[in-house]
Amino acid sequence: MKFLRRQWYKLPSLGKNRKKKQKWRNPTGRHNKIRNKRRGYSARVEIGYKLEKNTRGKIKEKTPKRIFNVKELENIGKNEIAILGKIGKKNKMEIAKKAKEMKIEIHNLNLKKFLREKK
Repeated sequence: MKFLRRQWYKLPSLGKNRKKKQKWRNPTGRHNKIRNKRRGYSARVEIGYKLEKNTRGKIKEKTPKRIFNVKELENIGKNEIAILGKIGKKNKMEIAKKAKEMKIEIHNLNLKKFLREKK
């Protein structure tokens, strides 16, 4: 579950592209509906929302591994999923081609769409 600050969608300073500002702040205030746990308002951070230990931090039941070059792509194991790091287009293109050959899934890149656009 994703916990965002109250009214993050209304205030531009807390908007979609401002991840730092979106982080959870405990609701205070006399008439705050989230603090009062009113129905229809976003959930409040509480005990019990944590995931089970064996699934925590995993994507599609696989351990994520950041990749910055082709060599690191070759070291990916069976129970690992690739996540592209902050790299340029040229390097990303090489990694995408190699991943398609090796049939490795990259979580934050649609291989078919990316390779079709860059031909």
